[in-house]
Amino acid sequence: MSTNTLPQWPPEVTDEQRDTLTLLAATYALTHGLVYLPPADVQPPVPTSAIHAPLALFPSPFPRAQFELAQRLQKTYNTLYARVALDEDFLDRVMGAEQGVGRADKFTGELWRIWKRLRDQGINQSYHLGLFRSDYLLHKKSEGAPLELKQVEFNTVASSFGALSQNIAQLHRHLLTTTEYFNSSPFLRLENLPPNETISGLAEGLAAAHKAYGSLNAWILFVVQDGERNVFDQRWLEYELLEKHSIRVIRQTFEQLAESVTVVPNSRILRLRLPGRLPRGEESVEISTVYFRAGYTPNDFPTAKHYETRYLLESSTAIKCPSIPLQLAGGKKVQEILTNPEVHGLFFDRRGVETADDAEVRASWMGMWGLDETGGVERARERAQHLVLKPQRDGGGNNIYKEDIPPFLDALPAEERAGWIAMELIQTPEGLGNYLVRAGSGTEGVVKAEVVSELGIFSWALFGGPKNTIEQKQVGWLLRTKGKESNEGGIAAGFSVLDSVVLVD
Repeated sequence: MSTNTLPQWPPEVTDEQRDTLTLLAATYALTHGLVYLPPADVQPPVPTSAIHAPLALFPSPFPRAQFELAQRLQKTYNTLYARVALDEDFLDRVMGAEQGVGRADKFTGELWRIWKRLRDQGINQSYHLGLFRSDYLLHKKSEGAPLELKQVEFNTVASSFGALSQNIAQLHRHLLTTTEYFNSSPFLRLENLPPNETISGLAEGLAAAHKAYGSLNAWILFVVQDGERNVFDQRWLEYELLEKHSIRVIRQTFEQLAESVTVVPNSRILRLRLPGRLPRGEESVEISTVYFRAGYTPNDFPTAKHYETRYLLESSTAIKCPSIPLQLAGGKKVQEILTNPEVHGLFFDRRGVETADDAEVRASWMGMWGLDETGGVERARERAQHLVLKPQRDGGGNNIYKEDIPPFLDALPAEERAGWIAMELIQTPEGLGNYLVRAGSGTEGVVKAEVVSELGIFSWALFGGPKNTIEQKQVGWLLRTKGKESNEGGIAAGFSVLDSVVLVD
Protein backbone atom coordinates (compact mmCIF):
# COMPACT_ATOMS: atom_id res chain seq x y z
CA MET A 1 0.00 0.00 0.00
CA SER A 2 1.20 3.52 -0.77
CA THR A 3 2.40 5.69 2.13
CA ASN A 4 0.07 8.36 0.73
CA THR A 5 -3.16 6.53 1.58
CA LEU A 6 -4.91 4.43 4.19
CA PRO A 7 -7.40 1.64 3.47
CA GLN A 8 -11.11 2.34 3.35
CA TRP A 9 -12.37 1.85 6.91
CA PRO A 10 -14.21 0.33 8.69
CA PRO A 11 -14.61 -2.98 6.87
CA GLU A 12 -18.11 -3.92 5.80
CA VAL A 13 -20.06 -6.13 8.21
CA THR A 14 -23.74 -6.98 8.47
CA ASP A 15 -25.93 -5.55 11.21
CA GLU A 16 -25.99 -8.95 12.88
CA GLN A 17 -22.19 -9.20 12.78
CA ARG A 18 -21.84 -5.66 14.18
CA ASP A 19 -24.17 -6.52 17.06
CA THR A 20 -22.19 -9.69 17.76
CA LEU A 21 -18.95 -7.70 17.89
CA THR A 22 -20.58 -5.14 20.19
CA LEU A 23 -21.78 -7.82 22.60
CA LEU A 24 -18.35 -9.47 22.69
CA ALA A 25 -16.61 -6.12 23.13
CA ALA A 26 -18.87 -4.92 25.94
CA THR A 27 -18.68 -8.16 27.92
CA TYR A 28 -14.89 -8.42 27.45
CA ALA A 29 -14.47 -4.81 28.60
CA LEU A 30 -16.56 -5.35 31.72
CA THR A 31 -14.78 -8.61 32.52
CA HIS A 32 -11.27 -7.22 32.02
CA GLY A 33 -11.50 -3.87 33.76
CA LEU A 34 -11.87 -1.64 30.70
CA VAL A 35 -14.33 0.40 32.73
CA TYR A 36 -15.33 3.78 34.18
CA LEU A 37 -17.47 4.75 37.10
CA PRO A 38 -20.89 5.86 35.81
CA PRO A 39 -21.72 9.58 35.80
CA ALA A 40 -23.01 10.90 39.13
CA ASP A 41 -23.39 14.29 40.77
CA VAL A 42 -21.45 12.83 43.71
CA GLN A 43 -19.61 9.53 43.45
CA PRO A 44 -20.39 7.16 46.34
CA PRO A 45 -17.49 6.48 48.75
CA VAL A 46 -17.56 2.81 47.71
CA PRO A 47 -18.39 2.14 44.02
CA THR A 48 -21.60 0.19 43.45
CA SER A 49 -21.41 -0.19 39.66
CA ALA A 50 -19.23 0.37 36.60
CA ILE A 51 -19.76 0.86 32.86
CA HIS A 52 -17.47 -0.05 30.02
CA ALA A 53 -15.29 2.76 28.69
CA PRO A 54 -16.15 4.32 25.31
CA LEU A 55 -14.48 2.19 22.66
CA ALA A 56 -13.96 1.61 18.96
CA LEU A 57 -15.32 -1.65 17.59
CA PHE A 58 -12.48 -2.10 15.08
CA PRO A 59 -8.80 -1.18 15.56
CA SER A 60 -7.97 1.79 13.35
CA PRO A 61 -5.39 1.67 10.53
CA PHE A 62 -2.07 3.44 11.12
CA PRO A 63 1.01 3.35 8.87
CA ARG A 64 3.61 0.98 10.26
CA ALA A 65 6.49 3.32 9.37
CA GLN A 66 4.90 6.28 11.19
CA PHE A 67 4.05 4.14 14.23
CA GLU A 68 7.65 2.95 14.50
CA LEU A 69 8.88 6.53 14.00
CA ALA A 70 6.76 7.71 16.92
CA GLN A 71 8.22 4.98 19.13
CA ARG A 72 11.74 5.86 18.00
CA LEU A 73 11.29 9.59 18.71
CA GLN A 74 10.33 9.01 22.33
CA LYS A 75 13.90 8.56 23.58
CA THR A 76 14.89 11.92 22.10
CA TYR A 77 11.82 13.61 23.57
CA ASN A 78 12.56 12.08 26.99
CA THR A 79 16.04 13.58 26.93
CA LEU A 80 14.81 16.92 25.58
CA TYR A 81 12.22 17.47 28.30
CA ALA A 82 14.56 16.24 31.04
CA ARG A 83 17.06 18.88 29.95
CA VAL A 84 14.37 21.56 29.87
CA ALA A 85 13.22 20.65 33.39
CA LEU A 86 16.78 20.99 34.71
CA ASP A 87 17.36 24.41 33.12
CA GLU A 88 16.14 26.81 35.80
CA ASP A 89 17.08 29.98 33.91
CA PHE A 90 15.17 28.88 30.81
CA LEU A 91 12.02 27.99 32.75
CA ASP A 92 12.19 31.24 34.71
CA ARG A 93 12.32 33.22 31.44
CA VAL A 94 9.64 31.23 29.64
CA MET A 95 7.20 30.10 32.36
CA GLY A 96 8.00 32.31 35.35
CA ALA A 97 5.77 34.87 37.04
CA GLU A 98 8.37 37.64 36.76
CA GLN A 99 9.41 37.31 33.11
CA GLY A 100 7.36 34.54 31.47
CA VAL A 101 3.91 33.04 31.02
CA GLY A 102 3.24 33.11 34.75
CA ARG A 103 2.66 36.86 34.51
CA ALA A 104 -0.39 36.28 32.31
CA ASP A 105 -1.57 32.86 33.50
CA LYS A 106 -2.42 32.80 37.20
CA PHE A 107 -2.23 29.03 37.60
CA THR A 108 1.19 28.78 35.96
CA GLY A 109 2.34 31.69 38.08
CA GLU A 110 1.20 30.03 41.31
CA LEU A 111 3.10 26.83 40.52
CA TRP A 112 6.22 28.78 39.59
CA ARG A 113 6.07 30.80 42.82
CA ILE A 114 6.02 27.57 44.84
CA TRP A 115 9.12 26.41 42.97
CA LYS A 116 10.82 29.80 43.46
CA ARG A 117 10.00 29.72 47.17
CA LEU A 118 11.63 26.31 47.49
CA ARG A 119 14.76 27.43 45.68
CA ASP A 120 15.01 30.55 47.82
CA GLN A 121 14.97 28.22 50.83
CA GLY A 122 17.73 26.09 49.34
CA ILE A 123 15.42 23.13 48.66
CA ASN A 124 16.05 21.38 45.36
CA GLN A 125 14.68 18.20 43.84
CA SER A 126 17.34 15.49 43.58
CA TYR A 127 15.59 13.06 41.25
CA HIS A 128 12.73 13.82 38.87
CA LEU A 129 10.37 11.17 37.47
CA GLY A 130 8.34 11.68 34.34
CA LEU A 131 5.62 9.35 33.11
CA PHE A 132 5.31 10.92 29.68
CA ARG A 133 2.97 10.67 26.72
CA SER A 134 3.74 12.26 23.36
CA ASP A 135 0.64 12.67 21.17
CA TYR A 136 0.60 12.66 17.36
CA LEU A 137 -1.76 12.99 14.40
CA LEU A 138 -1.19 12.00 10.80
CA HIS A 139 -0.78 15.06 8.57
CA LYS A 140 -1.54 15.19 4.85
CA LYS A 141 -0.58 18.56 3.35
CA SER A 142 -2.46 18.04 0.11
CA GLU A 143 -4.02 15.43 -2.15
CA GLY A 144 -1.30 12.98 -3.16
CA ALA A 145 1.14 14.18 -0.50
CA PRO A 146 2.74 11.57 1.80
CA LEU A 147 1.38 11.04 5.29
CA GLU A 148 3.55 12.72 7.93
CA LEU A 149 3.70 12.31 11.70
CA LYS A 150 3.05 15.58 13.55
CA GLN A 151 3.14 16.14 17.30
CA VAL A 152 0.04 17.50 19.03
CA GLU A 153 1.64 17.92 22.46
CA PHE A 154 4.02 16.37 24.98
CA ASN A 155 2.40 15.53 28.31
CA THR A 156 4.51 15.66 31.48
CA VAL A 157 1.74 15.48 34.13
CA ALA A 158 -1.10 13.01 34.77
CA SER A 159 -0.69 11.22 31.42
CA SER A 160 -3.74 9.00 31.59
CA PHE A 161 -5.21 5.91 29.93
CA GLY A 162 -2.01 3.88 29.94
CA ALA A 163 -3.69 0.91 31.59
CA LEU A 164 -6.92 1.10 29.62
CA SER A 165 -4.97 1.49 26.36
CA GLN A 166 -3.43 -1.93 27.02
CA ASN A 167 -6.85 -3.38 27.76
CA ILE A 168 -8.45 -2.06 24.56
CA ALA A 169 -5.56 -3.49 22.52
CA GLN A 170 -6.21 -6.86 24.17
CA LEU A 171 -9.94 -6.48 23.47
CA HIS A 172 -9.31 -6.05 19.74
CA ARG A 173 -7.00 -9.07 19.78
CA HIS A 174 -9.80 -11.03 21.46
CA LEU A 175 -12.34 -9.99 18.81
CA LEU A 176 -9.92 -10.97 16.06
CA THR A 177 -9.13 -14.34 17.68
CA THR A 178 -12.76 -15.25 18.32
CA THR A 179 -14.48 -13.93 15.18
CA GLU A 180 -11.63 -13.14 12.74
CA TYR A 181 -13.74 -10.00 12.28
CA PHE A 182 -15.79 -12.17 9.93
CA ASN A 183 -12.95 -12.05 7.36
CA SER A 184 -13.92 -8.47 6.62
CA SER A 185 -10.39 -7.15 5.93
CA PRO A 186 -7.04 -8.66 4.90
CA PHE A 187 -5.30 -6.19 7.25
CA LEU A 188 -6.95 -7.71 10.33
CA ARG A 189 -4.28 -10.26 11.23
CA LEU A 190 -2.58 -10.74 14.60
CA GLU A 191 0.84 -9.77 13.21
CA ASN A 192 -0.59 -6.33 12.42
CA LEU A 193 -1.77 -5.72 16.00
CA PRO A 194 1.35 -4.58 17.90
CA PRO A 195 1.86 -5.61 21.53
CA ASN A 196 1.06 -3.05 24.21
CA GLU A 197 2.47 -3.57 27.72
CA THR A 198 1.83 -0.11 29.14
CA ILE A 199 0.74 -1.24 32.62
CA SER A 200 3.98 -3.03 33.45
CA GLY A 201 6.02 -0.30 31.73
CA LEU A 202 4.58 2.65 33.67
CA ALA A 203 4.74 0.68 36.93
CA GLU A 204 8.39 -0.05 36.16
CA GLY A 205 9.07 3.69 36.06
CA LEU A 206 7.39 4.26 39.43
CA ALA A 207 9.31 1.29 40.86
CA ALA A 208 12.59 2.73 39.56
CA ALA A 209 11.91 5.98 41.44
CA HIS A 210 11.00 4.02 44.57
CA LYS A 211 14.29 2.12 44.35
CA ALA A 212 16.28 5.33 43.79
CA TYR A 213 14.68 6.84 46.90
CA GLY A 214 16.24 4.02 48.89
CA SER A 215 13.72 3.03 51.57
CA LEU A 216 12.14 -0.31 50.74
CA ASN A 217 9.44 0.01 53.41
CA ALA A 218 8.18 3.33 52.04
CA TRP A 219 4.95 3.61 50.06
CA ILE A 220 4.03 5.43 46.84
CA LEU A 221 1.45 8.21 47.06
CA PHE A 222 -1.10 8.70 44.25
CA VAL A 223 -2.52 12.24 44.41
CA VAL A 224 -5.98 11.95 42.84
CA GLN A 225 -9.03 14.06 42.10
CA ASP A 226 -12.17 13.82 44.18
CA GLY A 227 -14.95 11.99 42.31
CA GLU A 228 -12.55 10.58 39.69
CA ARG A 229 -14.48 8.39 37.22
CA ASN A 230 -11.33 7.05 35.56
CA VAL A 231 -10.22 5.39 38.79
CA PHE A 232 -9.69 1.93 37.28
CA ASP A 233 -6.98 3.21 34.91
CA GLN A 234 -5.09 4.19 38.07
CA ARG A 235 -5.92 1.06 40.06
CA TRP A 236 -4.29 -1.19 37.44
CA LEU A 237 -0.96 0.56 38.15
CA GLU A 238 -1.52 0.24 41.89
CA TYR A 239 -2.10 -3.51 41.62
CA GLU A 240 0.91 -3.98 39.34
CA LEU A 241 3.17 -2.18 41.83
CA LEU A 242 1.97 -4.39 44.68
CA GLU A 243 1.91 -7.72 42.86
CA LYS A 244 5.08 -7.40 40.77
CA HIS A 245 7.24 -5.02 42.84
CA SER A 246 5.89 -5.46 46.42
CA ILE A 247 5.31 -1.68 46.66
CA ARG A 248 2.23 -0.41 48.44
CA VAL A 249 0.20 2.57 47.26
CA ILE A 250 -1.96 5.05 49.15
CA ARG A 251 -4.45 7.31 47.32
CA GLN A 252 -5.22 10.81 48.65
CA THR A 253 -6.85 13.97 47.33
CA PHE A 254 -5.37 17.39 48.00
CA GLU A 255 -8.19 17.92 50.49
CA GLN A 256 -7.23 14.77 52.40
CA LEU A 257 -3.52 15.55 52.23
CA ALA A 258 -4.08 18.90 53.90
CA GLU A 259 -4.92 16.91 57.04
CA SER A 260 -2.59 13.89 56.71
CA VAL A 261 0.70 15.14 55.25
CA THR A 262 3.77 15.90 57.37
CA VAL A 263 7.30 16.82 56.34
CA VAL A 264 9.76 15.82 59.04
CA PRO A 265 12.05 18.75 59.99
CA ASN A 266 15.72 18.47 58.98
CA SER A 267 15.36 15.12 57.15
CA ARG A 268 12.47 16.44 54.99
CA ILE A 269 11.03 12.92 54.88
CA LEU A 270 7.41 12.92 53.70
CA ARG A 271 5.03 11.02 55.95
CA LEU A 272 1.28 10.51 55.86
CA ARG A 273 -0.49 10.17 59.19
CA LEU A 274 -3.33 7.67 58.79
CA PRO A 275 -4.10 6.15 62.20
CA GLY A 276 -6.30 3.06 61.99
CA ARG A 277 -5.73 2.66 58.25
CA LEU A 278 -2.27 1.14 58.13
CA PRO A 279 -0.95 -2.41 58.72
CA ARG A 280 0.53 -3.51 62.06
CA GLY A 281 -1.08 -0.62 63.91
CA GLU A 282 1.29 1.97 62.47
CA GLU A 283 0.05 5.57 62.59
CA SER A 284 2.07 6.99 59.70
CA VAL A 285 3.91 5.83 56.61
CA GLU A 286 6.95 7.17 54.75
CA ILE A 287 6.44 8.15 51.10
CA SER A 288 9.10 7.46 48.47
CA THR A 289 7.35 8.78 45.37
CA VAL A 290 4.48 11.21 44.78
CA TYR A 291 2.57 10.43 41.57
CA PHE A 292 0.28 13.29 40.57
CA ARG A 293 -2.92 12.23 38.81
CA ALA A 294 -4.28 15.59 39.95
CA GLY A 295 -2.77 19.06 40.04
CA TYR A 296 -2.81 19.82 36.30
CA THR A 297 -5.76 22.23 36.44
CA PRO A 298 -6.58 25.24 38.65
CA ASN A 299 -9.79 23.41 39.60
CA ASP A 300 -7.58 21.18 41.77
CA PHE A 301 -6.48 24.24 43.77
CA PRO A 302 -9.66 26.08 44.82
CA THR A 303 -8.01 27.65 47.89
CA ALA A 304 -4.61 28.80 49.10
CA LYS A 305 -4.57 25.73 51.36
CA HIS A 306 -4.42 23.46 48.33
CA TYR A 307 -1.40 25.32 46.92
CA GLU A 308 0.24 25.10 50.36
CA THR A 309 -0.27 21.33 50.30
CA ARG A 310 1.50 21.16 46.94
CA TYR A 311 4.34 23.18 48.48
CA LEU A 312 4.66 20.72 51.36
CA LEU A 313 4.83 17.76 48.97
CA GLU A 314 7.44 19.51 46.83
CA SER A 315 9.53 20.46 49.88
CA SER A 316 10.06 16.81 50.84
CA THR A 317 12.73 14.35 49.74
CA ALA A 318 10.11 12.12 48.08
CA ILE A 319 10.58 11.90 44.31
CA LYS A 320 7.82 13.76 42.51
CA CYS A 321 6.15 12.62 39.28
CA PRO A 322 6.26 15.28 38.07
CA SER A 323 8.14 17.90 40.05
CA ILE A 324 6.96 21.46 39.46
CA PRO A 325 9.81 22.26 37.02
CA LEU A 326 8.96 19.13 35.01
CA GLN A 327 5.28 20.09 35.02
CA LEU A 328 6.20 23.58 33.81
CA ALA A 329 8.43 22.06 31.12
CA GLY A 330 5.29 20.49 29.64
CA GLY A 331 3.65 23.90 29.13
CA LYS A 332 2.42 24.82 25.67
CA LYS A 333 4.68 27.88 25.67
CA VAL A 334 7.71 25.61 26.03
CA GLN A 335 6.44 23.49 23.14
CA GLU A 336 6.11 26.61 21.02
CA ILE A 337 9.43 28.20 21.89
CA LEU A 338 11.34 24.97 21.26
CA THR A 339 10.44 25.33 17.58
CA ASN A 340 12.61 28.47 17.47
CA PRO A 341 15.94 27.47 15.84
CA GLU A 342 17.81 29.72 18.27
CA VAL A 343 16.31 27.83 21.19
CA HIS A 344 16.07 24.17 20.25
CA GLY A 345 19.80 23.91 19.63
CA LEU A 346 20.36 24.65 23.31
CA PHE A 347 18.74 21.37 24.30
CA PHE A 348 19.63 18.98 21.50
CA ASP A 349 23.27 18.29 20.74
CA ARG A 350 25.09 20.86 22.85
CA ARG A 351 28.17 20.46 20.67
CA GLY A 352 26.28 22.03 17.77
CA VAL A 353 26.00 18.87 15.66
CA GLU A 354 22.49 17.77 14.72
CA THR A 355 21.81 14.04 14.82
CA ALA A 356 19.33 12.15 12.65
CA ASP A 357 17.03 11.71 15.66
CA ASP A 358 17.05 15.46 16.33
CA ALA A 359 16.13 16.17 12.71
CA GLU A 360 13.21 13.73 12.93
CA VAL A 361 11.98 15.45 16.09
CA ARG A 362 12.07 18.84 14.35
CA ALA A 363 10.19 17.39 11.39
CA SER A 364 7.38 16.33 13.76
CA TRP A 365 6.56 19.95 14.70
CA MET A 366 3.90 22.18 13.19
CA GLY A 367 4.38 25.95 12.96
CA MET A 368 3.68 27.81 16.23
CA TRP A 369 3.97 31.31 17.68
CA GLY A 370 2.94 33.23 20.77
CA LEU A 371 0.04 35.65 20.71
CA ASP A 372 2.21 38.13 22.63
CA GLU A 373 4.77 38.27 19.80
CA THR A 374 4.83 41.30 17.54
CA GLY A 375 2.02 40.78 15.05
CA GLY A 376 1.02 37.50 16.76
CA VAL A 377 -2.66 38.39 17.16
CA GLU A 378 -2.91 39.75 13.61
CA ARG A 379 -1.39 36.58 12.15
CA ALA A 380 -3.81 34.46 14.18
CA ARG A 381 -6.77 36.52 12.98
CA GLU A 382 -5.72 36.30 9.33
CA ARG A 383 -5.08 32.53 9.41
CA ALA A 384 -7.85 31.59 11.85
CA GLN A 385 -9.35 28.85 9.64
CA HIS A 386 -6.05 26.97 9.72
CA LEU A 387 -5.18 27.36 13.40
CA VAL A 388 -5.85 26.23 16.94
CA LEU A 389 -5.16 28.47 19.96
CA LYS A 390 -3.87 26.72 23.09
CA PRO A 391 -3.60 27.93 26.71
CA GLN A 392 -1.28 26.49 29.37
CA ARG A 393 -3.73 23.73 30.29
CA ASP A 394 -4.06 19.94 30.15
CA GLY A 395 -7.10 17.71 30.22
CA GLY A 396 -9.06 18.65 27.09
CA GLY A 397 -11.78 21.18 26.38
CA ASN A 398 -9.54 24.27 26.57
CA ASN A 399 -8.55 25.02 22.97
CA ILE A 400 -10.04 27.52 20.51
CA TYR A 401 -10.49 26.51 16.86
CA LYS A 402 -10.99 28.12 13.44
CA GLU A 403 -14.08 30.36 13.26
CA ASP A 404 -14.15 30.74 17.04
CA ILE A 405 -10.74 32.41 17.01
CA PRO A 406 -11.60 35.98 15.79
CA PRO A 407 -14.30 36.66 18.43
CA PHE A 408 -12.05 35.08 21.08
CA LEU A 409 -9.20 37.41 20.10
CA ASP A 410 -11.59 40.38 20.25
CA ALA A 411 -12.37 39.56 23.87
CA LEU A 412 -8.87 38.50 25.02
CA PRO A 413 -7.25 41.20 27.19
CA ALA A 414 -3.80 42.23 25.95
CA GLU A 415 -2.21 41.29 29.26
CA GLU A 416 -3.42 37.67 28.87
CA ARG A 417 -1.99 37.09 25.40
CA ALA A 418 1.28 35.69 26.76
CA GLY A 419 -0.69 32.72 28.13
CA TRP A 420 -1.71 31.56 24.65
CA ILE A 421 0.02 30.10 21.60
CA ALA A 422 -1.17 29.69 18.02
CA MET A 423 -0.48 26.37 16.29
CA GLU A 424 -1.07 25.39 12.67
CA LEU A 425 -3.82 22.79 12.39
CA ILE A 426 -2.73 19.28 11.49
CA GLN A 427 -4.56 18.25 8.31
CA THR A 428 -5.71 14.71 9.04
CA PRO A 429 -6.48 12.26 6.21
CA GLU A 430 -10.06 12.06 4.98
CA GLY A 431 -12.34 9.08 4.56
CA LEU A 432 -11.56 6.99 7.64
CA GLY A 433 -14.44 5.70 9.73
CA ASN A 434 -15.18 3.38 12.62
CA TYR A 435 -17.97 2.17 14.84
CA LEU A 436 -17.85 4.16 18.09
CA VAL A 437 -19.48 2.56 21.11
CA ARG A 438 -20.56 5.02 23.79
CA ALA A 439 -19.70 4.21 27.38
CA GLY A 440 -22.11 1.70 28.88
CA SER A 441 -24.60 2.03 26.03
CA GLY A 442 -24.80 -1.43 24.42
CA THR A 443 -25.90 -1.88 20.81
CA GLU A 444 -28.05 1.26 21.01
CA GLY A 445 -24.91 3.35 21.50
CA VAL A 446 -23.04 2.20 18.39
CA VAL A 447 -22.45 5.03 15.92
CA LYS A 448 -20.72 4.72 12.55
CA ALA A 449 -18.81 7.95 11.99
CA GLU A 450 -15.99 9.49 10.02
CA VAL A 451 -13.12 9.69 12.48
CA VAL A 452 -9.62 10.93 13.21
CA SER A 453 -7.22 8.97 15.43
CA GLU A 454 -4.55 10.39 17.74
CA LEU A 455 -1.58 8.23 18.69
CA GLY A 456 0.08 8.59 22.09
CA ILE A 457 3.45 7.03 22.97
CA PHE A 458 4.12 6.36 26.67
CA SER A 459 7.52 6.41 28.35
CA TRP A 460 9.20 7.04 31.66
CA ALA A 461 12.34 8.91 32.53
CA LEU A 462 14.11 9.11 35.89
CA PHE A 463 16.77 11.81 35.82
CA GLY A 464 18.95 13.94 38.05
CA GLY A 465 20.51 12.48 41.19
CA PRO A 466 24.11 12.85 42.33
CA LYS A 467 25.50 11.91 38.90
CA ASN A 468 22.88 13.85 36.88
CA THR A 469 22.03 10.77 34.81
CA ILE A 470 18.88 9.82 32.87
CA GLU A 471 17.30 6.38 32.91
CA GLN A 472 14.46 6.02 30.44
CA LYS A 473 12.27 3.64 28.49
CA GLN A 474 9.51 3.74 25.88
CA VAL A 475 6.79 1.51 27.31
CA GLY A 476 3.55 1.47 25.34
CA TRP A 477 1.01 3.40 23.35
CA LEU A 478 -2.54 4.72 23.20
CA LEU A 479 -4.92 5.43 20.34
CA ARG A 480 -7.83 7.82 20.85
CA THR A 481 -10.41 8.04 18.08
CA LYS A 482 -13.01 10.78 17.79
CA GLY A 483 -15.71 11.83 15.38
CA LYS A 484 -14.37 14.10 12.67
CA GLU A 485 -16.71 16.87 13.81
CA SER A 486 -15.07 16.98 17.25
CA ASN A 487 -12.10 19.32 17.78
CA GLU A 488 -10.98 17.92 21.13
CA GLY A 489 -9.43 14.56 21.95
CA GLY A 490 -9.64 14.11 25.71
CA ILE A 491 -11.44 10.84 26.50
CA ALA A 492 -12.19 11.80 30.09
CA ALA A 493 -13.74 15.04 28.82
CA GLY A 494 -16.20 12.98 26.74
CA PHE A 495 -15.01 13.71 23.21
CA SER A 496 -13.44 10.45 22.03
CA VAL A 497 -13.18 6.68 22.47
CA LEU A 498 -10.40 4.25 23.30
CA ASP A 499 -8.96 2.48 20.29
CA SER A 500 -5.92 0.51 19.15
CA VAL A 501 -3.93 0.30 15.92
CA VAL A 502 -3.85 -2.13 13.05
CA LEU A 503 -0.57 -1.48 11.25
CA VAL A 504 -0.66 -1.11 7.46
CA ASP A 505 2.17 -0.84 4.93
